[in-house]
Amino acid sequence: MNVTLDGYISGPNCELDWHFNRWAPDMGKRLGEELSKTDTILLGRITYEAMAGYWPLKEMDMSFPRDDIAFAFMMNKHHKVVYSKTLQKAKWNNSTLIRGNIKDEINKLKQFRSEQDKSIIIYGSTKLVSALMQLSLVDEYQLWVHPIILGKGKPLFRKLKNTSELKLLNSKIFKSGVILLHYATIVTSQKIKI
Repeated sequence: MNVTLDGYISGPNCELDWHFNRWAPDMGKRLGEELSKTDTILLGRITYEAMAGYWPLKEMDMSFPRDDIAFAFMMNKHHKVVYSKTLQKAKWNNSTLIRGNIKDEINKLKQFRSEQDKSIIIYGSTKLVSALMQLSLVDEYQLWVHPIILGKGKPLFRKLKNTSELKLLNSKIFKSGVILLHYATIVTSQKIKI
């Protein structure tokens, strides 16, 4: 999850320019490494629709940087699970639509992935992430902290009812000044990464 120093994941109108301005090849390499450790991408409807409209076209775009084409290939190949109560059909290849009770659905998904010794990663999907945090279903946080203060926007951590104790697993400082902080919750089950 990309986050500003003051805890926002986007500007008040979903602006992400602060994020794209600092994105660099070393960050893309690390993101690809993290994606290669998983086999399932969990997404909310809004993020799913944006990515489904973007990544399938990039895999064949020869003007796209080579490393980004490799990432696009992984995005298209991975199993995608979209949680939505309004989406009628998941059209992106390797996609599954779930819409029942979120806690039950995610626990079933985590149990199945655990049996397969596989993990799950989430990109964006603010409303879904918030719901998962409320239900204590997030096992790891990978926060890409950008050296910018927005002053207002959409916060990552909002209206949390429970205290979550975290353990720092590792950190990395990128050339752009972005710092990756990788935490695990103290009590974990099957991994979901944010």
